[in-house]
Amino acid sequence: MNNSSPQTDAPATAQEAPVVTPAFSPLYQQIKGLILQSLQSSEWKPGESIPSEMELAARYRVSQGTVRKAIDELANDHLLIRKQGKGTFVATHAEHQVQYRFLKLVPDQGDLNTEGPAQREIVDCKRLRASADIARALGLRPGDAVLQVRRVLSFAGVPTILEDLWLPGTPFKGLTAERLADYHGPMYALFETEFGVRMVRAEEKIRAVLPDKGQRDLLQLPVNTPLLSVERIAYTYNDTPMELRRGFYRTDTHHYHNALN
Repeated sequence: MNNSSPQTDAPATAQEAPVVTPAFSPLYQQIKGLILQSLQSSEWKPGESIPSEMELAARYRVSQGTVRKAIDELANDHLLIRKQGKGTFVATHAEHQVQYRFLKLVPDQGDLNTEGPAQREIVDCKRLRASADIARALGLRPGDAVLQVRRVLSFAGVPTILEDLWLPGTPFKGLTAERLADYHGPMYALFETEFGVRMVRAEEKIRAVLPDKGQRDLLQLPVNTPLLSVERIAYTYNDTPMELRRGFYRTDTHHYHNALN
């Protein structure tokens, strides 16, 4: 970590070729970038506290207000969590308020808290070579090793979500069906605690589909029952794709809910 204060490039001399002037970056955005570097390098790990605003201000040689504004943005991005009277912590998927951040399917009656955690069944977990479309989504080369996982999530004993996941093979070396089945917390919490991979944002595509026979059987559906298909690419720091997930959701007792700001 470079502890020197953020600086702009020096102006070009007469002997230098003309350069394009970089876009102006507010100082708090530069500090945000430096804090992100520390998060990405695991200087502060998920669940750990980061230095105080005063300590960070001294470290980066900026005002405390500038640091506070940078931390506010990182908190809004769900990368940091402020805890009243305790300080600021690196967000972790083990935290209750973060666990359901990427799960948007909620029951028609009540909420995820009253419904309780899903019952999970790992149907398959295998290593294979990435097809062209999987490689493209994960920023890999066709033929690179990937891990494919299929699981079913049930609520109150009713199979509700079928998920197919593809993960790059190298970061998730050692992940097996047994490890997935034995871990009782959120899958993303497993990724960050055991493999050092933290999902920080995701992009989704949503459409209605008719399931094939294999999907119908796993979700115990009659023929011609529509499902909500949600395709997600999840990213870690530096916009690196780390997961392609295709989920098929029953919506007879649940609905997809998203709060837009």
